[in-house]
Amino acid sequence: MAGQTLHAFLRSGDFAGHAHAGAIAGVIMGLAGKAVEVRKLTKQGALIKGFAASRGETNADGDTQKDLDVVADGMFLEAARKEAVALYGSEENNFPILLDPDKPLALAIDPLDGSSNIETNVSIGTIFSVLPVEGDPRVAPEASFLQSGRHQLAAGFFIYGPQLALVLTVGSGTRIFVHTPKLGDFVEAYSSVSIADKAGEFAINASNYRHWEDAVRLYVDDCLAGADGPRERDFNMRWIASLVAETYRILVRGGVFLYPGDRRKGYSAGRLRLVYEANPIAFLIEQAGGKATDTVNRILDLVPATLHQRTPLVFGSAGEVERIARYHVDPAMISERSPLFGKRGLFRV
Repeated sequence: MAGQTLHAFLRSGDFAGHAHAGAIAGVIMGLAGKAVEVRKLTKQGALIKGFAASRGETNADGDTQKDLDVVADGMFLEAARKEAVALYGSEENNFPILLDPDKPLALAIDPLDGSSNIETNVSIGTIFSVLPVEGDPRVAPEASFLQSGRHQLAAGFFIYGPQLALVLTVGSGTRIFVHTPKLGDFVEAYSSVSIADKAGEFAINASNYRHWEDAVRLYVDDCLAGADGPRERDFNMRWIASLVAETYRILVRGGVFLYPGDRRKGYSAGRLRLVYEANPIAFLIEQAGGKATDTVNRILDLVPATLHQRTPLVFGSAGEVERIARYHVDPAMISERSPLFGKRGLFRV
């Protein structure tokens, strides 16, 4: 029911029959406790020494680390050590960390998504995925993270915005909990999120237009043409550059998000990480009735080759995600476009 606390939900019949229910509940509550602490740090902003400072170092995936990235990673690692987590795989570490080989779960996490936005006061967050341990973690610790996203037991993200919220799925729908200091707990605000099939908004970094594949350009051109173009309706365009903020908006009011691969060096395979960004987001989106692909293929069917593998990512309203896939694989889609927009896009010179 709406209004129940996170504690109550994790003790409820909707969850109690879940495989490893007690262990997963412990992990979620442990992460939630640390998220409250991270929130306290982010609320103080620039008043904290080194809050948004870059360390002059890069993480396991080559991105510049902020001090708060490393602090947050240490906090969530501490939480994982106290729960039923055998392996901890993080954006901030080159390799998985073996915690306890006898525990049943693996935790994949982006401790501070959107950290490049820290100093600009844009919503940032923490994305996580809970997986079953695969094989002997002492022999092949990375194997547990190289399962397709279909094997996830739970996934979610905390968003440090105007409210501290937790978006969560355990495979029985997507729920949104908002933290209330009065109760010292997260309280369910949306008990069953459902994404509208059609979208009125799309999110993409339009500055990369010249680097996109033609299929992405054509899709965006058709949206921008609005009521006068082949879509025969107007769209709004959004870009926050914070994955958790983009996802939260789409879950609450619909839309579609695109971060395709492009022709820039190092971007052909996309930039978002499959294991601890795309997979948990895709699980949440699908559980809310949406879809998530790498522009063509279902994200949750992809099998990672490495912990830090990158992927293109498209997600949101099912109808729009399907349409974007058709732009990539069906030449007949081009014929749907009017002659005017078939000759040149709105951004082209």
